[in-house]
Amino acid sequence: MSASLAGAPVFALQDGNNFYVSCERVFNPRLENKPVCVLSSNDGCAIARSSECKALGVKMGDPLFQLQDLVRRHGLICLSSNFALYGDLSARVLEVLSQFSPDIEPYSIDENFVRVERMRLLWPDLTQMGQAMVARVKQWVNIPTCVGFGTSKTMAKLSNHVAKKNPQFGGVFDSTSYPAKELGALLATISVGEVWGVGRRIAEKLNAMGIHTVQDLRQSSPKFIRSHFSVVMERTVAELQGISCLDLEDVAPPKQQIISSKSFGTMVSTQEELGEALTSYVTRAAEKLRAQRSVCGAVHVFVMTNRYTTRDPQYCNGITIPLPNPSADTMALAGAALAGLKAIYRKGYAFKKTGVMLLDLSPAGIVQGSWFDQVEVQSRQSDVVMAALDSLNARFGRDTVTVAAAGTQKRWVARAENRTQRFTTRWTELPKAYAK
Repeated sequence: MSASLAGAPVFALQDGNNFYVSCERVFNPRLENKPVCVLSSNDGCAIARSSECKALGVKMGDPLFQLQDLVRRHGLICLSSNFALYGDLSARVLEVLSQFSPDIEPYSIDENFVRVERMRLLWPDLTQMGQAMVARVKQWVNIPTCVGFGTSKTMAKLSNHVAKKNPQFGGVFDSTSYPAKELGALLATISVGEVWGVGRRIAEKLNAMGIHTVQDLRQSSPKFIRSHFSVVMERTVAELQGISCLDLEDVAPPKQQIISSKSFGTMVSTQEELGEALTSYVTRAAEKLRAQRSVCGAVHVFVMTNRYTTRDPQYCNGITIPLPNPSADTMALAGAALAGLKAIYRKGYAFKKTGVMLLDLSPAGIVQGSWFDQVEVQSRQSDVVMAALDSLNARFGRDTVTVAAAGTQKRWVARAENRTQRFTTRWTELPKAYAK
């Protein structure tokens, strides 16, 4: 019996192909086989590209204004991001994968780790299991996907890279059963920068040490790597050697800070409009704070002008406002943020962006006030109000009930001029079917 059949860890990494573009194609088949890119918030730059778009030379981060010639000459289709749709389809993919194993860790909106060794009696052949995953996700959600298998999360992620880049594997690569000599030769063709957790700077340092490929790093001594880098890189080498050091995270660890910010659709000059935008961002951040059952002890606010223009005067500033008591109350956080904005706002500037960071996070429920105040009573009252607020917005839609300071006109809202309908999450945007 093989080690994997005996119960050693085996991980799969499922990754949606060109995920945002694939989501758009689910409800608009006319986009198939056409160059399509999805733009960042405010229609700023390319964040997802179809294969046809990549063939035109479009790179991640290319700004929209540089793509206009491709739009005219090659019919490039540029769509505004539709994160409500992408998030919903991501959840549907996760539901499909749960039929293959209960042990799943969503890694990102388009990637999921699945631990599968307990399923080996049903699926002794991992390639067949991966092919079944790919087929079912395509049939039920219509999202093309690739699957890679490994005895560690790092090898599973690398195997997924192999599946994506090598069509002969049909979208599935199982490194656990691939012949050792052939696997080494294959990994020797992959740049070390493709390893999970190896960024550009680390890759450059490895290259200077004569380590250029994944196989080079895989054959290195973990202790030698640790002496030049860190215990994290030592762990990476062990994972490349098939030793599992990272298990699934059943529950993602609470974030140590929460950031909410966006560029404006139009330039903003008044403190009032900046305050509306800031309050809106605080509202989003506070929802995330409560969702992870945390409170924050300080609020950092920043503003900045458009650093890419030379016509207007430049200004950038930020300030941190400590809270008298840790809180997750939207109104308390918004009050602190607006006080910070008042301190750093300057007339005569056209602002492009503002944002908020919630800092000094701690678990809710262990807040202690001073001996004479009524913090505990106020905290309980706040919890009731915020729970009601979250419940209403979850049931009837975002911003059904919100802080008045967020305004109603919202002239500053980021551009999304080419956003498709939120087909699966808004009743008013359901697709229409016509019978003849």
